[in-house]
Amino acid sequence: MKIIFFGDVIGRPGRSALRKIIPEIKEKYNPDVIICNGENLAHGKGITEKTVQSVIDAGVDIITSGNHIFKKEGVQILEQGKLPVIRPANYPPDVPGNGFITLNIGTEKLLVINVIGQVFFGENFDSPFRKLDEILKTKEAQSANTIIVDAHTEVTSEIKGLGYYLNGRVTACVGTHTHVPTADSRILDKGTAYISDVGMVGIKDSVLGVRKEEVLEKFLNQMPTKFQIDDHGICEISGVFIESFSGSIKAKKIELIYKEVEV
Repeated sequence: MKIIFFGDVIGRPGRSALRKIIPEIKEKYNPDVIICNGENLAHGKGITEKTVQSVIDAGVDIITSGNHIFKKEGVQILEQGKLPVIRPANYPPDVPGNGFITLNIGTEKLLVINVIGQVFFGENFDSPFRKLDEILKTKEAQSANTIIVDAHTEVTSEIKGLGYYLNGRVTACVGTHTHVPTADSRILDKGTAYISDVGMVGIKDSVLGVRKEEVLEKFLNQMPTKFQIDDHGICEISGVFIESFSGSIKAKKIELIYKEVEV
């Protein structure tokens, strides 16, 4: 199976960049499925039905997320369960939405799992390690040919630990949330593709997709500041191409994707 995974998509410019780049990506990689982290689709925080539908129309099949998913229309979308959007599985049990999703592609079955780290987040999440153990015992996981984990983490030590913990049990463990692509994409010794952070799809001349002037003001003055996102500019597009072996959970290849387009 061939999978494209894009990092956190930031607002309108990120959505526009996906629409521009996906035809080229499809022509080059011929992916079976395209995934993106969409917790920042709606002007940098949260989702709306319109913004989710825009990336689906662009060619995205599954949308993962993180701690911003419940802003704007996120709760309603997760409660309805009509769109292919998942939230971190290690939120408390009564929280709306699902932490994993399956997709049948021909005779193959893909399972995508979303978890969030515990380190440096203000919320009190359950252990992502134990939650992953629980999910990997389910019938959905047992019957899947390919398993992709989006680990939404603040620190590289936690995502590194998750990568080694999952090594040999999932096809890929990819990190999201910090918006900066790391240079450590590789296949671990038991066959799991790994990268600490896949990066973002957002304005390049920014601080993590946000207008830099306002972020600098916040750092300098420590006063409440409303962050904005520029609608136009050069957009960086970070992602990975993952290919799994047929009939095996192991990964054959992971390749970093980095493009720039003007939006």
